[in-house]
Amino acid sequence: MSSLSDPYIFSTDVLPSDRRFLPPLANGLLGWRVYNNIMHMGGVYNGEGGRCHRADVPCPLGVKAETEEPAQHSYSLDTNTGIFTHTLSSGSVTASQSLYSHRYYPNLMVMEVSLVRQGTAEEPVTVKLVSSFTPQSKDIAFEAGPDYKGGRHIHGQTSTAEIPGGSCATVHLIWTSIPETLTLLPEQSQARWGFILVVANDLNSAQANFDEGLNLIATGDLRPSHEEAWKELWLQSKVEVSGSESLCKALIGCMFYLLSAFPNIHDTSSSFGGVSPGGLSNGGDGQDYWGHVFWDQDMWMYPGIALFYPKLARSVLEYRVRTIDGAKDNAQKQGYKGIKFPWESAVSGREVCPEDIYGNQEIHINGDVTLAFQHYLYLSEDLSMFREAKGSEVIYGVADYWVSRVTWSPEDQKYHLLGVMPPDEYYYNVNNSVFTNTVAKFSLQFAVELADLLQHPSPKEWKEVAEHIKIPFDTESQYHPEFDGYVKGQPVKQADTVMLGYPLGLPMSAEIRRNDLEAYEPVTDPEGPAMTWGMFAIGWLELGEAERAQRLLEKCFSNIQGPFQVWSESTDGSGAVNFLTGMGGFLQAVLFGYTGFRVQKECLAFSPILPNDISELCLRGVNYLGNQMDWLLRKDEVCIIVRKQTRSDGSAKPHDLQVVLKASGEKIPLTPGKPVTLPREPGCVCKLPSVSSCWPL
Repeated sequence: MSSLSDPYIFSTDVLPSDRRFLPPLANGLLGWRVYNNIMHMGGVYNGEGGRCHRADVPCPLGVKAETEEPAQHSYSLDTNTGIFTHTLSSGSVTASQSLYSHRYYPNLMVMEVSLVRQGTAEEPVTVKLVSSFTPQSKDIAFEAGPDYKGGRHIHGQTSTAEIPGGSCATVHLIWTSIPETLTLLPEQSQARWGFILVVANDLNSAQANFDEGLNLIATGDLRPSHEEAWKELWLQSKVEVSGSESLCKALIGCMFYLLSAFPNIHDTSSSFGGVSPGGLSNGGDGQDYWGHVFWDQDMWMYPGIALFYPKLARSVLEYRVRTIDGAKDNAQKQGYKGIKFPWESAVSGREVCPEDIYGNQEIHINGDVTLAFQHYLYLSEDLSMFREAKGSEVIYGVADYWVSRVTWSPEDQKYHLLGVMPPDEYYYNVNNSVFTNTVAKFSLQFAVELADLLQHPSPKEWKEVAEHIKIPFDTESQYHPEFDGYVKGQPVKQADTVMLGYPLGLPMSAEIRRNDLEAYEPVTDPEGPAMTWGMFAIGWLELGEAERAQRLLEKCFSNIQGPFQVWSESTDGSGAVNFLTGMGGFLQAVLFGYTGFRVQKECLAFSPILPNDISELCLRGVNYLGNQMDWLLRKDEVCIIVRKQTRSDGSAKPHDLQVVLKASGEKIPLTPGKPVTLPREPGCVCKLPSVSSCWPL
């Protein structure tokens, strides 16, 4: 399939004038923007507290190929394989330079160059490799080590730990030396060269990975093993629409860049450092939020990944578990019990936000994190995440924090959360942010539910606070004010109250849902962050107004910059680059908006709706209770097929599933391998009742 007809290949003859919008290449551990002489490694930060940022690591692969004679240039990012290729075509040679962050071996980055002779002249043909690489960093004091098997070696430590007395990260680089020129000899019609870079935290790992890279080159398996890993990922998720080429391409780009930020699905190293708004390719000092992890990961990026990849979803939860000690410290410093996740997180879980007010007041982060844990349990029923992997400590610790953080109001006989900053950061030191109070309520209820499941005694205060926490509501206008004292019509930075309906799922009538949307849509900053309009779109889709939703969703196209589908935080190109948060919100608008998917305790609910210009939505690999489902949504019907699975990993047999249609109550078993076609109407997928069903224990 040519790149002209393959929506997974992003091509151009001219690179973006703003180099920030060159494609990032990442694999969950290493991240890099092509041609840049700086890269980053997950979990490697320099600087203490609010000065903490991703440490710049010099990248030897920041090389540009040039021919001696005039050439035509083309550039392509193949998202099928995660490979960026620059092709130069002149009268005497076609040169191709390919770059990729290895998808299976995460410590490995690769550059391959091929030269193919054009014409019959038997003369040497030379291509220049122009590099700005220097083995230095402002964050790491590198020194040269002895060469290793022909590879150059440097190593060093970051200069400042994240917390006083903490350890500084060590980084080793080993790479095959890159010459200034490559030459096709007179007797050669073509030739190929491979260059590898290994980045690791210790010498043994660096050498072992370099050995692996050399072996892959020797066996011809370097690129195939990388391509096979991407193929395996894409087999587990496809999101494609018919009717809008721009939407289809945008969705593919979102999935590609989000998946690039996550580890290999076979990774068991527990070294995943979370996902920051700009991903691993960004986040140096003063850039793209310093590479810190926010609610963006748990609330915006996670849902679209969790719907397809339970292992990648679990890696997000495990990252949060590894930061529990720091989160306990945050709570104690604020004078409260339990745990308080940092507004900005790095490795330790201690607050690294440069400005105290966000860490002290934007406490909804706690509820955002627990919602991710809750959805994971409902999608997978994997209790090991909460038992052996200590996820229960997160849920119980957050519940204890809420109980100690609320204040009882005798006037209205409700618990209040005072002095907070809502997701709408135009306001601070407000009382009873409706979003914050609602996530607090739901995380307390989930703590009670989980304690029941695990037969763990739960303090009566969890239930008491959940039942009596104030959820602000204006009975006269029949809408939710953003916080106590909010005046209808005041400007709003970003999606806040409209998120009560989705993703929080606060029960409300269609009238109230509409009133919330109509109150906040006209006063939301049009220059606000990119993820906002996806939440409004989902709201209007819930109410059956697909065209209104689509107009809002199309606003997001202004955030897509250049040919490689790289997002900016703001429509004018400013703010964080490779803005994964915006991509996550956009993806959710399709995954949870068009389908009406809602992750619930006993089922995966659906209520499909498509705008007029979209004739078909195809979702492949939706993962529910161990089953993989493919969904095809059309104007009048929905087709679902549960994939037949062979279990070679010793995993338990997936639950048998059925569809229950809401209006008629009709129940249709989902037999693996057999498609089921339904009218386009609301329903849910749930377990097929059986005498042997024994969850919950």
